[in-house]
Amino acid sequence: MAKKSPEAPPEKVALYETLLATQPEIERKGAGNPYTSINGNMFSYIPASGKMALRLPVGVREQFLEQYQTTLYEAYGIIQKEYVTVPDDLLGNTEELAPYLAQSLEYAKTLKPKPSKKA
Repeated sequence: MAKKSPEAPPEKVALYETLLATQPEIERKGAGNPYTSINGNMFSYIPASGKMALRLPVGVREQFLEQYQTTLYEAYGIIQKEYVTVPDDLLGNTEELAPYLAQSLEYAKTLKPKPSKKA
């Protein structure tokens, strides 16, 4: 069976992967919808829409929303309270976005581990 390729636009996935490379401990997961997680807690993803979602802690999240004039991430009609929508121009600016990814990773490490569903 052929490996499933990402549903998001290839150029967005490439930018996402460049961003993830700034944090060597992060492993990109997901074939169709690239994402990152640690201890079973997802902290970033890029779905078919190509709009990246990033999970941030309180304080950092509010500052990000204000600084980048963006919104909380909405998926399937549900607002994800801990995720911000990363503006396209910021996704293209790895140097500026990388510290937020680092903060997202550190925040995800503080969350209660979720049990694995794999047997």
